[in-house]
Amino acid sequence: MRYMKAIGLDIGGTSIKGMVLDRNGQVLDLGKIATDAKQGKDRIMANMHSLLHELLQRNGEVTGIGIGTAGRVDVHTGRIAYATDNLPGWQGTELKAILEQAYGRPVFVDNDANTALVGEAWLGAGKGIPDVTMLTLGTGVGGANMVGSELFRGAGWNGGEWGHTILIPGGRPCNCGQRGCVEQYLSGTALVSLAAEAAGVSYPSGVEVLEDFKRGLPAVVKVVNEYVRNLGVLLHNIHIGLNPGVIVIGGGLTDSREIWWPLLDECLSSLSPGIDVRPAQLGNQAGAIGAARLILNQLE
Repeated sequence: MRYMKAIGLDIGGTSIKGMVLDRNGQVLDLGKIATDAKQGKDRIMANMHSLLHELLQRNGEVTGIGIGTAGRVDVHTGRIAYATDNLPGWQGTELKAILEQAYGRPVFVDNDANTALVGEAWLGAGKGIPDVTMLTLGTGVGGANMVGSELFRGAGWNGGEWGHTILIPGGRPCNCGQRGCVEQYLSGTALVSLAAEAAGVSYPSGVEVLEDFKRGLPAVVKVVNEYVRNLGVLLHNIHIGLNPGVIVIGGGLTDSREIWWPLLDECLSSLSPGIDVRPAQLGNQAGAIGAARLILNQLE
């Protein structure tokens, strides 16, 4: 048991990241493959199997597989209880059963924001803090809550779904069927769309949006300032509602945080002075690290 090691996979809208870790948190191997989500469930599954085969081939003594995936997960059965079109056809997938049958090893499946939070609480920005909330700002907006060092998933597995709380009543339509969801204003995808609409420019990613913000392009400056104000409102509401010891922000947008984080500090000082908001430390590896930790916890 001393040398027990596990695979952690993080299945996102853009890529599937894989890691092999031991129980001390040492990273033994890494892998990555495109999700190709637009091509549907079969392609997502094929790519996931391809990455798992690759990691297992190099690390034969893996004792379990942990999965973090976008969507709402029934952790008792490992079934995807709900998923948006970010992963087409994913809803209803019996992921745990499929993988246990395919690989003959214990599998644990959870929401990707939950696994990211577990990663950050184990080895990152939330280490040593029992009450932590996490937001991930990427293709969508994920969220997770830890209370007393335990994940709080909620009665219907959607505790922490901050991305689908309403920010702007009657606002932009969301692929969950509601209007005005946080995800339509605070995801990286939303930032690109909002900036493109305002500036009349086609942006390939948020990196180019933030470059135009640094250049002082007025339409983009306005969009980024509004983005940060909306993020401040969400963080304030989480702070008032749950009062965690720290709120950790992860996802692709934190890679460019030196550009916009000072604006957030300024915003929070007027909304919720004293709130502890930290950037994630593990980058895009947090979800895979946390997924491995969850299956290791089960095996122990």
